Amino acid sequence: MSQNNTHRAVGRAVTPVGTAGRALRGTGGAAVLGTVVLGSTLLAGPAQAAPAALPAAPTVTAQAAAPATPAPAHATSALGAEKLRWGSQGSSVERLQTALNEHGASLSVDGKFGRLTHGAVKDFQRSHDLKIDGVVGPQTRGALNGGGASISTGGTSAPAPAHSATNSQQAIVDAARSQVGVSYSWGTSKPGVSFDCSGLSSYAYAQAGIALPRTSSQQEAAGTTISKSEAKPGDLVVWPGHLGIYAGGNTVIDAGNSKGSVSERTIWGSPTFVTFR
Repeated sequence: MSQNNTHRAVGRAVTPVGTAGRALRGTGGAAVLGTVVLGSTLLAGPAQAAPAALPAAPTVTAQAAAPATPAPAHATSALGAEKLRWGSQGSSVERLQTALNEHGASLSVDGKFGRLTHGAVKDFQRSHDLKIDGVVGPQTRGALNGGGASISTGGTSAPAPAHSATNSQQAIVDAARSQVGVSYSWGTSKPGVSFDCSGLSSYAYAQAGIALPRTSSQQEAAGTTISKSEAKPGDLVVWPGHLGIYAGGNTVIDAGNSKGSVSERTIWGSPTFVTFR
């Protein structure tokens, strides 16, 4: 009877076989022991493993990505019904300056109606065959708004508020009259102490909420020249180098060097009249 050969040839590899150690062959020929993968294509480790799929980036439509369309420039520059002139301040003047810039001016939009804005208004009036007075009234405002339509009111420009010029004009006269007897002093505007001519008019107009430029020549240039028949109490009476406040009845209230104080007296000579109404 033959006997089982218990010897193997020298150098022959022996693969242990057992329940836990049975040799298996993977798809690519890699030997697998239990759950440990020994295949050469996977020995590089997890750094070379394929990354997990990232969620898809959200789709951005052209409409969502595009910035909001800005409002037309004229929508922010339409002027309201109030009259604007040298000395006016605030958002209405900012809109005026923006509108003038749209018509070729180069103004700082600072809300202050001063020399440059006054000059730009006159230039606009000159180029549009309007009365050249530097005051933004209904006609100038309508031209700036493109024919009178005002976006801020949704239609044609509203009429000026009914706070009458009479009340404002009377406030100017009353303020000037309250300073009668106060000393004259060149270059001053100190209620109850001293005034020069333009200092008195600046003070009186300020009591009615109207800011005037400081010197007499600037005040004359900022207003509108009218005839004596058109003058109303509160308007300015202007002589070369001097001015006062028309009090009606051929009288003027002024801070005069000849009188040495603020006084109310009869108009003399042939002055011109300037209004800010």
